[in-house]
Amino acid sequence: MKKTSMTSLERVLTTLNHKEPDRVPLFLLTTMHGAKELGLSVKTYFSKAENVVEGQLRLLKKYRNDCVSPFFYASLEVEAWGAEVIYRDDGPPNSGAPFLSDSQKIRTLEVPSVRLSPCLSKMLKAIRMLKDKVQDKVPIIGVVMSPFSLPVMQMGFDKYIELMYDHPHLFERLMKINEEFCVQWANAQLEAGATAICYFDPVSSTTLIPRYMYISAGFGFEIAKRTLARINGPTATHLASGRCLPIVDDLIKTGTAAIGVSCMESLASIKGICKGKVSILGNLNGIEMARWTSEYAENIVKESIAKAAKGGGYILSDNHGEIPFQVPEKILLAISEAVHKWGRYPLDWIEDYEK
Repeated sequence: MKKTSMTSLERVLTTLNHKEPDRVPLFLLTTMHGAKELGLSVKTYFSKAENVVEGQLRLLKKYRNDCVSPFFYASLEVEAWGAEVIYRDDGPPNSGAPFLSDSQKIRTLEVPSVRLSPCLSKMLKAIRMLKDKVQDKVPIIGVVMSPFSLPVMQMGFDKYIELMYDHPHLFERLMKINEEFCVQWANAQLEAGATAICYFDPVSSTTLIPRYMYISAGFGFEIAKRTLARINGPTATHLASGRCLPIVDDLIKTGTAAIGVSCMESLASIKGICKGKVSILGNLNGIEMARWTSEYAENIVKESIAKAAKGGGYILSDNHGEIPFQVPEKILLAISEAVHKWGRYPLDWIEDYEK
């Protein structure tokens, strides 16, 4: 029996409640592709909230997407602390030289004002404008960097690892400062109209640190539990293409509503652990996507749906949380078409597919 068509928000909420909506939700997180739509450079595109809003609305319509993303770029957060941002024409803006190259600067570091920061204000403006346009029909996904992962941009990876091992008191102080910033930034986005917050935490992935380190006192697990509890809305934890399987049970305990999962791990295995407990988001390989054919894109989408979509609790997306600038329009259209073709519940075709 065909289900009544839902709005994107209804579809996503049904999925997050571990029920089957009318169709598998699609999150094509094309943050930079709006620049292509408007014929602008990446730097010019992100210079105004109005550009991002127009780009997201065009992409929403073109790809029949189930969310809009007001996310600008990851280094926006360190830009709020006064750090340099480096722009490029074919990829996301990146952070420049770390502003905490000397760990002793942590002693006098203070939380920047979310309300008074020009760069953060642009994103808040974009959220308010998108909310005015989509109302309660389409989820607006806000983004924060986790307090545990933000130091990679603040200090550089090598200095951050040294801080963890050699300067525990400074590490603890930096985590407290970053937690306060993360909570203020997340809640400001929710107040502006964001539906949920994506909590990016790649350093917690077992691709980067072992599980015993993640669950150690004062590290990623405890930080996530404290931080997510203070965010006034639903959250999804994303490890930015890092592996999560060894810590899935721990991630569930943080209180997150969904987990972004890696293409390097078994989607079926992760679904088996998460079913009825937490939703999963992923796990298309964004890097390989740039050289896919349309036929291959359809096959991958169909396979992903077969592995993870039964019973709800699955949102199809890429595995990193941001689709590379180099992925062509025809592949994104093929992904969308495949979801709309094969993702309609009930998924009766899966029984024959699995034989």
